[in-house]
Amino acid sequence: MRIYKILPRLDWLAARKVGVYEGSPLDRADGFIHFSTGAQAQETADRHFRGQHDLVVLAVEADDLGDKLVWEPSRGGAAFPHLYGSLDLQAVRAVTEAPLGPDHVPLLGPLA
Repeated sequence: MRIYKILPRLDWLAARKVGVYEGSPLDRADGFIHFSTGAQAQETADRHFRGQHDLVVLAVEADDLGDKLVWEPSRGGAAFPHLYGSLDLQAVRAVTEAPLGPDHVPLLGPLA
């Protein structure tokens, strides 16, 4: 199963320089990197990234993250994937653009 992380392009570029992504300030404060499933990602984009320009979406195979990935209840009791630790960029399978739509919500395109 693929899981997704939405983040500013500048954060992605900084992570590429060092080979790992340590998470957003919110991720670091919470102690884990927030991911979403394909079914959850558009709502995540609407709730947390509305109006933000120049975003990208990382696609990661959940099984590649091993036991550092924990599924925990969050919004409305749904289980969300949380990565306890850094994201090794070798686990990133694809990076796509997330331009803003007419409603100022990032458009994520089709996600698995």
